[in-house]
Amino acid sequence: MNEPHADSRCGASADAHAMAARLAALSHPVRIEILRHLSGRPACCCRDVVERVELAQSTVSQHLRVLVAAGLVSYAAEGQRSRYAVDREALAALSRDVAELVDSCSVGC
Repeated sequence: MNEPHADSRCGASADAHAMAARLAALSHPVRIEILRHLSGRPACCCRDVVERVELAQSTVSQHLRVLVAAGLVSYAAEGQRSRYAVDREALAALSRDVAELVDSCSVGC
């Protein structure tokens, strides 16, 4: 029997899809470094991140877009600049979800 929010294509719940999307966003080492950089300040612009990771601005922008789309980073237009910040609540929720998954899968080990 399918879960209430099951995706008919693969039987996965909407929650499972959301967690997978967030974990996929974290699957690139540059995005992990970007999160670490952002977590040390209230918010910063793309240029600040470019200086930290030493990649082209377009590459950093694409990584930031992935993190924003996954809901792990918030975006706000501020005049001519864009400001990015870690969504700490979303990251904490992901941490709890992963911990629950690991706990539930390791019962009986």
